[in-house]
Amino acid sequence: MPVRTTPSPGPSRTDLVADTALALLAERGMRGLTHRAVDEAAGLPQGSTSNLARTREALLGLAVRRLAEREARVLALEEMPDPSGGLDALTGALALAVHRSLTGHRDLLIARYELALEATRRPDLRVFYDSTGAVFRERLTAMVAAAGSTAPHRHTLSLAAWADGLMFSCAAGSFGARTPDLEEIRTGLRELLAGMLGG
Repeated sequence: MPVRTTPSPGPSRTDLVADTALALLAERGMRGLTHRAVDEAAGLPQGSTSNLARTREALLGLAVRRLAEREARVLALEEMPDPSGGLDALTGALALAVHRSLTGHRDLLIARYELALEATRRPDLRVFYDSTGAVFRERLTAMVAAAGSTAPHRHTLSLAAWADGLMFSCAAGSFGARTPDLEEIRTGLRELLAGMLGG
């Protein structure tokens, strides 16, 4: 059965290969990701993926880079509010990003978990994986600090852990049968942020 991919309009071959790799990771897991499988699922001539990414490490790197690009669109960093908007604005924007991930992009979440676990076994991939997430971490830390956090790095870790834990539980964990609605996520985030920031 062909793997469904969601490439951007007029994707480059590199994007097509990376999107297909992410789709394979979500559908078949790490063991189902091979150069040949990507060629077949993407409808490319045999050897096309190897021409772009000679090694498995290189193929995983392409997938991580593309994951970061696509998740950035889901998180919509450019839509994040100015911290001067207060706790409610920050809570609403973060809740929308989490809800968007859960309701429209579960495949990306599953692919991310596969890549995160693989990165624990591949030091080079770990470095690359962590560096691609740095942009969002830095932006979130800046927003938390501007919102009044007295320990922005610690609070960012707690906030990211809460959001990641919720998304994992609902996408791949024991709460997978039910997705919280936007208001539930907003309420949980507000409780967390209020405790941190005293709001």
